[in-house]
Amino acid sequence: MRKGPLCLLLVTLTIGAPAHGQESTEGSHSAPLSLSAGGQIAELQQRLKDSERQREELSKQLQSADSARESALLARLRQENQRLKLQLKEAQASPLPRLLTDQQQWFVIGAGVALLALLCGIFASGGRRQRRQWLN
Repeated sequence: MRKGPLCLLLVTLTIGAPAHGQESTEGSHSAPLSLSAGGQIAELQQRLKDSERQREELSKQLQSADSARESALLARLRQENQRLKLQLKEAQASPLPRLLTDQQQWFVIGAGVALLALLCGIFASGGRRQRRQWLN
């Protein structure tokens, strides 16, 4: 093995070891590390319990809001169902059955308009035939 990488490794280890040995203890100069960690653990456990309680309350609120929304939707659907049943009864009670479907009605209307336009064109020309020259 070469001396260059070995020396470089040795220098990095000697410089890095003291840097890792120093730990900053912000705000807990007098308290040992185990006591501050225990306090942090207890605080985190308390925050966890509070978060779980809030989550349960929010899930209950969400369920109640969903049930209220569903009940409003259900009432609206029932009203629409009653309206449609009434329309069905009225349609069944009418004595005259429909002769044409909607599509057939539109076809007949279109044919009537075309026939009317043809008649208007014939009457507008006056029934006379004229020779028209388009070319010179």
